[in-house]
Amino acid sequence: MSNSQRDVDHALAYPEPPASPLWHRHGAQARPLTDAQKKRNRELLDVAQRKPRTRAA
Repeated sequence: MSNSQRDVDHALAYPEPPASPLWHRHGAQARPLTDAQKKRNRELLDVAQRKPRTRAA
């Protein structure tokens, strides 16, 4: 086989389209968690890590 033609992936030969504006957050940021929410998340994570995994049906 001849290598006179360059091996080019034509799917990558064009620039990537711009990202959707819906992917960017402008303005409002997420509110920080309260101490009570952080504590609850830690407790739920602890329970989830100790619980044996179940298989999906």
